Amino acid sequence: MHGIIHGELKKYVVSKMGADTWNALVEKAGLQGRHHDPTKAYPDEDALALVGAAVEMTGLEANAILEDFGAFLAPDLLGLYATYVNPQWRTLDLLEHTESTIHRVVRASEPSAKPPRLDVKRIARDRALLHYRSERKMCAVAKGIIRGAAEHFGESIQIREPRCMHAGDAACEIEVSVL
Repeated sequence: MHGIIHGELKKYVVSKMGADTWNALVEKAGLQGRHHDPTKAYPDEDALALVGAAVEMTGLEANAILEDFGAFLAPDLLGLYATYVNPQWRTLDLLEHTESTIHRVVRASEPSAKPPRLDVKRIARDRALLHYRSERKMCAVAKGIIRGAAEHFGESIQIREPRCMHAGDAACEIEVSVL
């Protein structure tokens, strides 16, 4: 996982639960004394240990935490990659172009970051079908990012996930409708 995500995870926890909770999560995850440079990649296990610690401490499900984190992360990602986001775009436009713009840049600048593969098909003016593929199986984060992007653009959306890698499917199929 890229170090920038670790920084965003810390920012998320501190804003939602406080700095003391972050310190407790780091300790519970066995990561005290480690520094995650935002320009480098780190083992996925570090982030997963933090999520596992958050599940234990809050009683929430991992997917609920990951989706909420994705929604929190979206505005910062949109700011970070603003150069690649057309100001005329809205949620579905962003989905259609993420792979060819943002993920292309991420792969070129930091090959170890490994963003998911997104195949998006616009099936109507107000609906898109996204196929999400990643060995990390972080579709909950992707759904959260989509929700956060919609909020950023002032749109209401509905998300359905008829297929999911967690249920044994080869890819997650996420249908996004603008209401």
